[in-house]
Amino acid sequence: MAESRYDVAVIGAGPGGYAAAFHAADLGLRTALIDREPQLGGVCLLRGCIPSKALLHAAKLITDAAEAESWGIRFEQPKIDLETLRERTRSIIGKLTKGVRTLADSRKVDVFQASAAFTNPTSLTLSGPKGTTTLSCSHVILATGSRPTVPDSLKLDDPRVMDSTSALDLPDVPARLLVVGGGYIGLELGTVYEALGSEVTVVEMLPRLLSGADSDLVRPLQQRLQRRFKSIMLRMKVDKLESRQDGIAATLTGPEGTNTEVFDRVLVAVGRKANTEHLGLEHTNVAISAKGFVQVDRQLRTAEPPILAIGDVIGEPMLAHKATHEGLVAARVIAGKEATFDPAAIPAVIFTDPEIAWCGLTEEAAKAAGQAVRVTRFPWAASGRATTMGRNDGLTKLVCDAESGRILGVGLCGVGAGELIAEGVLAVEMGAVAEDLAASIHPHPTLSETVMEAAELFNGQATHIYTSKR
Repeated sequence: MAESRYDVAVIGAGPGGYAAAFHAADLGLRTALIDREPQLGGVCLLRGCIPSKALLHAAKLITDAAEAESWGIRFEQPKIDLETLRERTRSIIGKLTKGVRTLADSRKVDVFQASAAFTNPTSLTLSGPKGTTTLSCSHVILATGSRPTVPDSLKLDDPRVMDSTSALDLPDVPARLLVVGGGYIGLELGTVYEALGSEVTVVEMLPRLLSGADSDLVRPLQQRLQRRFKSIMLRMKVDKLESRQDGIAATLTGPEGTNTEVFDRVLVAVGRKANTEHLGLEHTNVAISAKGFVQVDRQLRTAEPPILAIGDVIGEPMLAHKATHEGLVAARVIAGKEATFDPAAIPAVIFTDPEIAWCGLTEEAAKAAGQAVRVTRFPWAASGRATTMGRNDGLTKLVCDAESGRILGVGLCGVGAGELIAEGVLAVEMGAVAEDLAASIHPHPTLSETVMEAAELFNGQATHIYTSKR
């Protein structure tokens, strides 16, 4: 059994892990990057963010073509070639994973395809296709991510019951699809399958979709989805699933009682679980919370000083860009630099149609904390650019300190909201006030103007909307 020594060993090659490894190498540390997959990129690149966005792009092409008829432009009914669509997605993944590997090689990061387990806090046993080896390391960064979780009551040994990973493989386009869970994963994948031709039914236990998002932002999306999906059932629980010859029978219980419906496929999208098993953490002092997450401090150190942790494995929000920035902080901490992970705003984007994006404090959180805020809302019905696109169903919302006007939170719902939220992140992080945004000239006609005009509303009237004075 060979042994190698490293300054840093990173377990997990997702957006957090490879960012940590690359930055550590840039800081002059001898670095190892370990992942069980033959390709680098982790869940996000291989079976998460990237393939889902590729499919969502295809879905939008289909819906845009259908909606072009209102402009007097008519296309023939699309013919869906699933194998070509799958191959296009695979080629995108291949291109990006090759790029990550090239960056690792350029930085002289040693990559190991293997499973890793601690034998002690500074020693790892790697088991992979090339056998077993031991790594001795001064520090380890855990970046092992998360995986879909399925409640025991919904586990069924039937390929027609899918999680988010298998749903991305597009096994077929079911005539009837049940989506269990009204969160972002269920709605994004439901959007894809609906565009491809499925009748989509969404079942959500809570009173509304996307319970973690601002209700003002969710409303335009829900209104559109109610027109496109067959049904959205709120306050409804799936008690059990049963395999039948004609489909999967779902027993549904809600305010009006219990009934059974049959679907061709079921997508269970009710959450994710941190990957902390089989790592040998029992040979360390790493602490796991009651919810199954690795516990860390602001420098991302665990209770075992040589071990740091980043990304999904340390908890919400489970976002690739959060993991990336945590990876940079962890590498700097190990290199002896002053660094903490303490952002004022972490943006979140839901890539449905319309998109939802937000950062910082939400109106609901401000009310819960008893914080005095002023909220301004600019409807995209007043946006020239949104109107030219035929998509003025959006909204831009600012949450400001009631006295100073400091921007505490920004939210958007509309086409391209994910591309617009970065301005909000910058405003929150820099401590900008509403007047700063209002005084910054935004190009016309653009959707970004809605941010400027929402800021104008804090001190009076926006150019393109009139509010009565009290």
